[in-house]
Amino acid sequence: MSELTAKHVTVSETVADPTPLGLFGLAMVCFVASSQKLGWTAGTSLVIPWAILLGSFAQLIASYFDFKHNNAFGSVVFGAYGLFWSAMGVVWLTLSGAFGPELAQAVDTNQLGFAFIGYLIFSAFGTVAALETNKAVFSIMVLINFLFIGLALDTFGLGGGWAHDMAAWSEFVISLLGFYASGGLLVNRVVGRTVFPLGGPFGILKK
Repeated sequence: MSELTAKHVTVSETVADPTPLGLFGLAMVCFVASSQKLGWTAGTSLVIPWAILLGSFAQLIASYFDFKHNNAFGSVVFGAYGLFWSAMGVVWLTLSGAFGPELAQAVDTNQLGFAFIGYLIFSAFGTVAALETNKAVFSIMVLINFLFIGLALDTFGLGGGWAHDMAAWSEFVISLLGFYASGGLLVNRVVGRTVFPLGGPFGILKK
């Protein structure tokens, strides 16, 4: 056995599946952020810590260890969304004047709209890839597409109130599915059998 192969086997055997942590990070930040979008809470000051520590760091940790697992889907998707929440934390800090009034006053929110479109394009590809993960993750990815559609339309001032509502409710349901998928995977891994079904892959792309 070559040194490279031996190293790969050792990493695969000793690194736990980081997916439950990544999904929990996504669920937690979406739960808090959607409460603000739905009008149940106000402001973004106390969304920022959850965006940076859970939405970003937890998913980036999951991404790092999924790279060690050679898991292309988990590593790229968790990494991309982890960086998204870091960026959103900085956006909210900028809008609040944390980096000075000059930057806060020079904001063009249309740039944020283009960022949402960019993530929508990425999420569309991620949704196709999610067909070969499980049905819970695929459902989350579908809702993420609706979230970014709503966010982009709302940021550009299009679609009226329904665009904002679509984004808010999509994000809230993402959080609920994320909690279920995270907890279900954790329990299933620990007990070694399926206690909480997540649905298998659709199996329509791989040959």
